[in-house]
Amino acid sequence: MLDRRLHLHLAMWLGQWPAGPGLHVVGSHRRARPAWDGRLRPAIAVSAGAGTVLSVPPDRVSVVRDLARGPARLLLPGLPAAVGQPGWVVHDDVFRWSSAPAPLPEVGEWIPPTAPGLPAWLRLFDRPVLVVRDDRGRFLAGVGVKRHDAYGRELAVGTAPAARNRGLARRLVAQAARRVLDEGGIPTYLHDRRNAASARVADAAGFPDRGWRSYGVYPS
Repeated sequence: MLDRRLHLHLAMWLGQWPAGPGLHVVGSHRRARPAWDGRLRPAIAVSAGAGTVLSVPPDRVSVVRDLARGPARLLLPGLPAAVGQPGWVVHDDVFRWSSAPAPLPEVGEWIPPTAPGLPAWLRLFDRPVLVVRDDRGRFLAGVGVKRHDAYGRELAVGTAPAARNRGLARRLVAQAARRVLDEGGIPTYLHDRRNAASARVADAAGFPDRGWRSYGVYPS
């Protein structure tokens, strides 16, 4: 049974959920508004089984539907131009979520994203980030939470090269996921299908691959 929080997140994030069989192109004003980092995401899709909801700005629905009627292999390459951003890129990811994170030991602390010594990608967040530092205060690994809507909380994790293969990322993801659930949200985790390391982190943290997919147009 689909977690109610996930259902509500997808309905708000995309503009429609669930998806019946086939591809459903829907208009959402969210696609014309800045996302969590202040930048646009003019196309976002989630596929579950045989059904996909592709969310685009309302004024681009007809153009994208015309594109979707053509050969499937042309959809992703043609999507940036169809939503008015021909120079942007398409991300094609595995979509995961968890309502039961792995019971791994906690390892990080929540600190402001403005704290000294954090990498640039963590400074994009406007709320506390979960971080592991060494005894000299140097950054080892961290998680930021992308707040998409009232329920959806996408986790982004990164590890310094010197600190990899210690299990820090999986512990941080599980720890952050527990906090999201405690706050009434649903933690999600997206990664490129070719990123085996990220897939291993997700599996170990309690985010199984259910065969779901997410793709969309992102700033280059």
